Amino acid sequence: MTDFIPEDKILEIKNAADIVDVISGNVLLKKTGKNYIGLCPFHSEKTPSFTVSPQKQIFYCFGCAAGGNVFSFIMKRDGITFPEAARMLSRQYGIFIPLQKMSDAQKKHHSEREELLAVNRQAMDFFCKMLLNPDSGKQAAVYLNKRGITQNTISAFKIGYAPDGWNHVVNFFSKQKKPLGIVEKAGLIVERANKSGFYDRFRNRIIFPIFNLNAHVIGFGGRVMNDDMPKYLNSPETAVYNKSRSLYGLHLAKQKGREKEIIYVAEGYFDLLALYQNGIHNSVATLGTALTSEHVQIIRGLVGKDGSVVLVFDSDNAGIQAALRSIGIFLNAGVNARVMVLPSGYDPDSYLLEFGKASFLDVAEKARTIMSFLMEALIDKHGLSVEGKVRVVSEMRETLSSIEDRVARSLYIKDLAERLGIEETAILEKVRNASLRTKNGLSKTDQQKTFYGKWEKLEQQVIKMMLQFPPILSEIEGRNILSLFDDARLKSIGQLVLSRKDRLNVKLADLMDLIDDKDQRGIVAALALAENKWDYDACLAILTRFESLRNKDKKTLIKKIKEAEQSKDYELLAKLLNEKQKMAVLTEKKKMTLLK
Repeated sequence: MTDFIPEDKILEIKNAADIVDVISGNVLLKKTGKNYIGLCPFHSEKTPSFTVSPQKQIFYCFGCAAGGNVFSFIMKRDGITFPEAARMLSRQYGIFIPLQKMSDAQKKHHSEREELLAVNRQAMDFFCKMLLNPDSGKQAAVYLNKRGITQNTISAFKIGYAPDGWNHVVNFFSKQKKPLGIVEKAGLIVERANKSGFYDRFRNRIIFPIFNLNAHVIGFGGRVMNDDMPKYLNSPETAVYNKSRSLYGLHLAKQKGREKEIIYVAEGYFDLLALYQNGIHNSVATLGTALTSEHVQIIRGLVGKDGSVVLVFDSDNAGIQAALRSIGIFLNAGVNARVMVLPSGYDPDSYLLEFGKASFLDVAEKARTIMSFLMEALIDKHGLSVEGKVRVVSEMRETLSSIEDRVARSLYIKDLAERLGIEETAILEKVRNASLRTKNGLSKTDQQKTFYGKWEKLEQQVIKMMLQFPPILSEIEGRNILSLFDDARLKSIGQLVLSRKDRLNVKLADLMDLIDDKDQRGIVAALALAENKWDYDACLAILTRFESLRNKDKKTLIKKIKEAEQSKDYELLAKLLNEKQKMAVLTEKKKMTLLK
């Protein structure tokens, strides 16, 4: 039966795990006043903007808007869930978490995530038994043996087999009295078109369980043993499985990756298995998708800021395209990435099988930086004719424009210009044009930072005082100040603080655990860490000014309505009347609050 973490144990972990101690394992922190600062581990920067407050037990990066408490840091660093982060910290601080069976009430409220993990574990056991069964698994066992996969590797990765047929998994879970709805949500079965039942998603395939960092089964990959299509079939996205945050073999690579400060990234299951069998245990593989910023953050958390990544891509066009998609992500994350080029016609699986580990590592030692590899690969592909140079620049411009560090971008442009024998200004113009096309909308970082609306400054001030000066909470609630807010996110944060107002000693770190949205956690951290000195009279003055400006805004709105009527601008008039109606609703709510 699935276990859970008791609330008293969560509290014990919070009290034991000092955020400065935890983050110091990844970030070099320097004390400045009450806080500590360092280079952010989640994005590339040269000037420290990552702030940690030992007093409030929270962190915030003023560069990328990441923020939260000690659990949030572990979750973002390793790409794991809250329970997984809690267990990791419990082990680090020697806190024993007993396994407890859930009561009926706890079962009812237990998360869908835990149910899916339990179903996936059962499915993995089923597939493993099918491979070991001499009747059902003989063909699959022969196939794996031909591919050079040893029994030790099969056991380490829990490789299994999905028998040929439409209802083996359906029947297995039916006998286990497991509701088929949750099995469907896990992506293991598919509802029939006529709604008459379900059928197995994986049929007559080698099965590769996909684990997260804490060795929980989150999904599956299946490969055919013939020429049927699709050759590979992965689980769909679920509450526990997200391709953008999952890497095959991660659970077995984490220890060696941290020890050696290097991770090899391959493109497929069998490439990864070949690396592992040859003693290169610090290896992972992508799951049918390009490397994402989330992947790179997880890898960086393993190798550290001084570690490196070796991309073991094929040297064909697909490998070049994979490097092209990855380069900006690695550069902007501040991760040292290199690309090793195997001889034509070889992938890691076939190369290791023929030449062995020593030869492979020798090639890896000569791996080129990702940008150098990309430039050379494109020059080899298009040549140095006039048309070839144009194509090289065309394919490089998006990548170069995605590099946020201006110095690095300038140096790469200079390098490319020298290799192609053309003027830097010509490339620079192309890169600038590419950058302009992406500036029509806000970047993700800009969106994270832009968490304010028309009344952002005063509304932020109100939230700051709520977070930093709890004695004012009763006044804010009595005057119904939050009803005057325009920004929905700030208003939501204020409502959450008011819901906890009777616990004036509540820690900001505890408040973070009540916020699911990572952007809102960042907002709370940013406002809580802002340097302000509060007293009761100053707070009252800010609240009075806020109310006064809102009333002034009402008068301005009425004036605009009259002007729209006179000019017969009926479209504008409709918008203004709608705004007036919303304001009237807010005013009525405030009156009702005062009458209570």
